[in-house]
Amino acid sequence: MGSRRVELGFVEEAAAAAGAAWRLRSDHFPCKVGGRPAWLGEAGLPDPAELRCGVCEQPCAFLLQLYAPIQDRPDAFHRSLFLFACRQPACYRSAGPAPGNLRVFRNQLPRKNDTYSYEPPPEEPPLGEVPCVNLQLKCGAKLCRVCGCLAPKTCSKCHHAHYCSKDHQIRDWKAGHKQQCTQSAQMTSEILDHKFLFPEYEIVIEPEELDSSDTHETEKDDLDTNEELAFAGNTHESSESLDENLLETMAKHETEDDKSFLKFKKRISLEPEQVIRYCRSGEGPIWISAENIPQETVIPNCVCGSKRIFEFQVMPQLLNHLKVDSLTESIDWGTLAIYTCAENCNLDNCYMEEFIWKQDISSCV
Repeated sequence: MGSRRVELGFVEEAAAAAGAAWRLRSDHFPCKVGGRPAWLGEAGLPDPAELRCGVCEQPCAFLLQLYAPIQDRPDAFHRSLFLFACRQPACYRSAGPAPGNLRVFRNQLPRKNDTYSYEPPPEEPPLGEVPCVNLQLKCGAKLCRVCGCLAPKTCSKCHHAHYCSKDHQIRDWKAGHKQQCTQSAQMTSEILDHKFLFPEYEIVIEPEELDSSDTHETEKDDLDTNEELAFAGNTHESSESLDENLLETMAKHETEDDKSFLKFKKRISLEPEQVIRYCRSGEGPIWISAENIPQETVIPNCVCGSKRIFEFQVMPQLLNHLKVDSLTESIDWGTLAIYTCAENCNLDNCYMEEFIWKQDISSCV
């Protein structure tokens, strides 16, 4: 990743299923969905309070991570983006800036660092047995048995189990830690199913292939759509006859939503299984609706004061792999657009929180 071309991400069955769990470990710098995060840097991991949903205040689950180094930045030779999501469907009802139910963090390291080899990781599997779950970082920091995030809490009875929060300690107790608590050997060898993590997949990255006619038509569609949206907005602002103009605007709005949705479908039709579209400093996101498209002024600056720019988007196709469908209410989005610091600031190698914009599928489509 890192070129200005659009790169697409596709899910493949978790490497663990094929006996290749080692490919999803931190020292192989994976792109992946679900399971536990494969943390990059070991310093400054997000505090458990930073990973709580801003709506229901429950801990968020790890959704995905992308390995996205920046070639001309020695301090970002290794660079990953981590996305977390609340498991409660009701927290996804609002669109726009994610109210804490979705959170994204950026972390980066120079090539020479205290955690990883200076040389690229080997492409062959390690000789020894690889543990399926690692709940302790090389620096000694403990990770939560339920979610794999920083775990400042410890079971007061056995002192072997560590948790990010009281919520996950209770979840682990109910899942079977109550029986394991006095049997440390069994506890370390058996990881319980807490019904909390998203299914794990590897993300495979490939360049988007468009012929010249598709590229030209895409650029023309972008110009036409922007002009029409601007015209519709001006008409609405200057309207004096509210009833007539409101009806006209609504009719126009439905037309724009139809156009946006059809454009979205056409662009992804060659690769309908894509779950990620990545293009930092290049082409912006493709929107699924004419509604709720953020203006540049709405995207907040980074804590360092620099603007944020679009880096990648998560497509609705990912929902098909997360097993979150419900007869009542489900986790849902049209697309998730992630914006990161244009200057790629690096404050003490900590995990820097970035910005997510959630767009839903229009009810008019």
